[in-house]
Amino acid sequence: MSITAERKEALIKEHARAEGDTGSPEVQVAILSERIANLTEHFKGHHKDNHSRRGLLMLVNKRRSLLDYLKKKDEGRYTDLISKLGLRK
Repeated sequence: MSITAERKEALIKEHARAEGDTGSPEVQVAILSERIANLTEHFKGHHKDNHSRRGLLMLVNKRRSLLDYLKKKDEGRYTDLISKLGLRK
């Protein structure tokens, strides 16, 4: 259900703003999106797993908060990120 260390490293390299950047909103949202996608796949076979569903809702809320912060801080970075991750229709 969780992401592998290699996948997390690849996400960090892809979305980092500078060398060694792991805490920027872009990196955090990318990692959360990967975890959300993994959990969504998990629920296709485990419909009654309500404990993990609560964790999924917390991840979605955290991602929403980070995206709201990024939109308020720098809308250009926000639009680049959502287009790169394919979050909005």
